[in-house]
Amino acid sequence: MGSSEKRSKDVMSDIPTFSGENLQKNLKVIQNSRTFLSIIAGVLAGIIGFTGLTGFVFYFVVMLITSVGLMAKAGFSADLYFDSWNRVLFDGFLGGLMSFVLFWTFAYDLVHIF
Repeated sequence: MGSSEKRSKDVMSDIPTFSGENLQKNLKVIQNSRTFLSIIAGVLAGIIGFTGLTGFVFYFVVMLITSVGLMAKAGFSADLYFDSWNRVLFDGFLGGLMSFVLFWTFAYDLVHIF
């Protein structure tokens, strides 16, 4: 009986537990970071004068750098703060695309057309 109790305690310590509030806060930080950087990247793409596919490639490069930066901020141990690596790498990846396009076209129009 002592052996089975010890084994069940080991199994319980291997199960990751997360606080729902902390997980939501961490996901909100990722979403806000991606949205902010999407806006900044859109303005930069417009000022630089990117058009067509190069603007979208610029967006995906910025989002890739953002993912690496967020992983570095988490100390490359996302398992401590999120339920999976996919949350850090891909959550909100396309969510900022509309903001990017809006500010990209706005800045491009201001600088290059008017």
